[in-house]
Amino acid sequence: MIQRICSFAFSAFISFGAIAAEPLSIAVSRTPLCLPFYVAEHEGYFAAEGVQVRIEEVIGGHRAAKAVLDGVTDMGTIAETGIMFNSFKRNDFAILASFVNSNDVIKLVTRAGSGITTISDLAGKRVAITTATSSQYFLDTQLILSGVDYKKVHIVNMQPEAMAQALLKEEVAAVAVWDPFPFEILASVPDAQIVSAPRFYTLTYNLVASRKLLGKEHDDDIVKLLRALDRAQNFIAAEPGQAQAIMKSRLSLEQSLVNWIWPRYNYRLALDQSLLTTLENEARWARMNGHVQAASSPSYLDFIYAAPLRQASPNSVSIAK
Repeated sequence: MIQRICSFAFSAFISFGAIAAEPLSIAVSRTPLCLPFYVAEHEGYFAAEGVQVRIEEVIGGHRAAKAVLDGVTDMGTIAETGIMFNSFKRNDFAILASFVNSNDVIKLVTRAGSGITTISDLAGKRVAITTATSSQYFLDTQLILSGVDYKKVHIVNMQPEAMAQALLKEEVAAVAVWDPFPFEILASVPDAQIVSAPRFYTLTYNLVASRKLLGKEHDDDIVKLLRALDRAQNFIAAEPGQAQAIMKSRLSLEQSLVNWIWPRYNYRLALDQSLLTTLENEARWARMNGHVQAASSPSYLDFIYAAPLRQASPNSVSIAK
């Protein structure tokens, strides 16, 4: 009898511990790029894998990065450019996986009367970007390819949600910004139009974590989280209509915007060598153009924490670490 009571008490203690465990907190950028997180939550994949997750939505990967680095959340969703810029300041975070990529996320938007029809026309103009993000890298490299001196463009640092009004009030002549903001600007600013630009840059969105989270105590939960995201991406591929409905509902988007975005994104859980190559190229660009002050670039292999993804989805890892 006593043994049975003790066994029951122990089981109750274990169950209570599981219920009381702190959920993994993730700063998720409020963008269609982060659809796998919304699908995993909506379809119950996190719970099915046995992990508690709390999603904290923010606008922009730069804010998600800040949440992680400030210790507000355990993890965050960040474009590789944000990883690169932060890597010159600190190394207390790690990349767990990429979960989407696209070569058509960022657009240069202007108004018909601005005189801007090509990248070359930006010389002497005021152009809004969000510094230390992919919009800065996109604009700078477009200028380089077009032979425009970056110093001849009047760069204005601005948060993405403020750009439509700035363009409407003619405070700037153009903005470089990521989805869904270009579509929203086209809908809200009269005569707004996208400036044609080469699609040479492939953006990746990545899940990063504070290094304090990594290790035996939490790795099992990270594996479960990644398995849930893997299931979500399989769902997106198999049930695009339902996945679009989740995107539309969660982000309060019109179907026309969903249709506009959908063909542009490749949702895929991965840790590829190409990520390291992109980070190295971006770091070289940042140093050569004075965006960071450093004699050399960090070793980005040291920022990869591949063990959980290798356990959750072995075929998704091609980096030898």
